[in-house]
Amino acid sequence: MTRKIYKGPTVSKLLLTACIVMLVLLAGVTNIAKADRLKDLVSISGIRSNQLVGYGLVVGLDGTGDSTNQTVFTIQSLKSMLRRYGITLPPNVNPRLDNIAAVSVHAVLPPFSKIGQKIDITVSSLGNADSLRGGSLLMTPLKGADGQTYAIAQGNLVVGGFGAKGNDGSRVVVNVPSAGRIPNGASVEKLVNTGFAEGDTITLNLHSADFTTANRISGAINRLVGQGTARPVDAISINVNAPKDAAQRVAFVSFLEEINVEPADAPARIIVNARTGTIVVGDHVRVMPFAVTHGSLTVAITESQDVSQPAAFARRGRTVVTDATDISIEQEQARMLMFDSGVTLRDLVRAVNEVGAAPGDLMAILEALKQSGALRAELIVI
Repeated sequence: MTRKIYKGPTVSKLLLTACIVMLVLLAGVTNIAKADRLKDLVSISGIRSNQLVGYGLVVGLDGTGDSTNQTVFTIQSLKSMLRRYGITLPPNVNPRLDNIAAVSVHAVLPPFSKIGQKIDITVSSLGNADSLRGGSLLMTPLKGADGQTYAIAQGNLVVGGFGAKGNDGSRVVVNVPSAGRIPNGASVEKLVNTGFAEGDTITLNLHSADFTTANRISGAINRLVGQGTARPVDAISINVNAPKDAAQRVAFVSFLEEINVEPADAPARIIVNARTGTIVVGDHVRVMPFAVTHGSLTVAITESQDVSQPAAFARRGRTVVTDATDISIEQEQARMLMFDSGVTLRDLVRAVNEVGAAPGDLMAILEALKQSGALRAELIVI
């Protein structure tokens, strides 16, 4: 009888190994969760959208078009359009424009758009038309910044707003009836070269300039693809060697987009919106030793009038009105708080809450700290 002896790892060792593997995997998942995909941090140079704009006429309105007496350019546009179709109006005859409106048409041409593809357009009134609801846009060329036509627009408008008015001048308007959209309302007629397939490299541009993030992206690409593949140029751009073949380049960019990179921490900043009173404080804001106190002085002036009249049996005197002024001063008790060096954001917020400062007062406190040199952060007022 042959007896087989198992000399491999025991069950306890196998369980220990499995636990270690699980911890390593969990640590990897944790690190990935903190990282961002490269496609969320950068854009490829040359791949961008382009703005298009045009001028046209919307017809078929229900009496809500431009006014004949005020919108001369609408009459000129209508006469010019009719002239191209062989219809000439007498010089002293101006057609009614109740059902016509002059409009501007704008759209965004996405990158890699091909001839014949459809894009959405937005139509806005240029004159004093009350509403574009129910109108149709006539064929309108859409031009780019270079003056060339890249799309042709035409179609029926979709208007989300509406309005109503009475003969007495009263009017009710919901949303904006003088603007609308036409889904797939323009057809692309000309290509825009992006330069994506040209050259031996592609350039990645960070959405937010940061030297540390640019260096980390370059290092991550070099570790996965090979040393020397990526080279940071400045705080925004990273040059990456790419295949010349178009199909291989697309696959290479697809691979780069899925690389996970942990971006650098944002610089210490405090953003203050003076119009709305919104204050955003970054996590790395620190302050040097400082003391702050907050209080308010309220002066109330009350004006009143008293009636002064002579006694009941007095032979002289008359009734007069006299002014009486009452001035009161109230000052709230203020507390001074002192902090040591290295105060964190949480300590600063708690201190402000204890002092009881309003957003406007907090702006003044932050500006005073910045001027005194105690605030280790960039103060930006928008």
